[in-house]
Amino acid sequence: MTGNPENGVVMEIACDESGSDGENLTGGNTDVFAHASVRLPQETAAEYVREIRRRIRSPAEEYKANHLLREKHRAVLESFLGPAGPLRDGNAHVHLIEKTYFVVDRAVDLLLGGADEGTEAATLFREGPRTFGERGWRDFLTASNQLLRVRNDGAPTVPADVFFHTVDALRDAYADTTAGVIVGRLAAARSRAESYRERMRDSPVLFPVLNPLLPAIVSTARYWIADGRRVRLVHDRQNMLTPERIAWIMDAAPLIDVELVAARSDARVQLADFLAGIARKVASDELNGHGDPVLTGLLRPYLGPDSVWGDTASGLRLGTAGANSAVQRAC
Repeated sequence: MTGNPENGVVMEIACDESGSDGENLTGGNTDVFAHASVRLPQETAAEYVREIRRRIRSPAEEYKANHLLREKHRAVLESFLGPAGPLRDGNAHVHLIEKTYFVVDRAVDLLLGGADEGTEAATLFREGPRTFGERGWRDFLTASNQLLRVRNDGAPTVPADVFFHTVDALRDAYADTTAGVIVGRLAAARSRAESYRERMRDSPVLFPVLNPLLPAIVSTARYWIADGRRVRLVHDRQNMLTPERIAWIMDAAPLIDVELVAARSDARVQLADFLAGIARKVASDELNGHGDPVLTGLLRPYLGPDSVWGDTASGLRLGTAGANSAVQRAC
């Protein structure tokens, strides 16, 4: 149903994600997180799901994106994404998050704050790998991930100790470089890191800063409520989406309502699931230098300008270059 700010009609948007590894963003199974949303009538979505099943003819009870991504079903995939498919004409949106950039951005925001942290995060993300080398950059990312994640093995002080040992060494070794100067500023912010770890230890965490799902949902909602539209989200069930977090999302966006459903019970959510999985795979291939130009071109119209993307080359191909200023902060 199409929302109209003048007649008060509520627009229903169906959502799902792909690439969730919780807070493990530097050592998980995927390097891209994708959150997809679809605006279609239930009966229209159901007809498209039936058509996909008819063309693919898999015996699987529940279809996933990998069914469409198989080479033998390439025609179905291109039809699904293409101009004659169900999702064009403004009926779908994808929010991408490049996970390593997300970690860098959150670390810089926590330790430095201020108006320039987005620029510093982008600069460090660009300069860090070529300045520190593959091993040094990997050590920095891993230490940053461990510092920020809520759940950590060992004593509460261990993540901070490891992080500052890492940034101290990088600062000393590369003091005359742009990246070295930025990690030097991070190294001087230990009190902020320790305060953060104490908060993690002493009180329940409503918004884990490294879980990309919450900011992705907020960005998705803000895309659809443009021009004063009243929006209700129908989202695949997620353990992360507790009543308290849903209440926060509804207020932050703002939304009329958020309903959690099983993906297989709602054809619109199934289409969002297909799109999220396809987008994650296509974007990851581009990030790793072996993208498919045809699929990238077909995906590009769905990608939002608020995607969180730090890699310049793949960002230019996907159309997300320059989007890294749009990180939504949940806490």
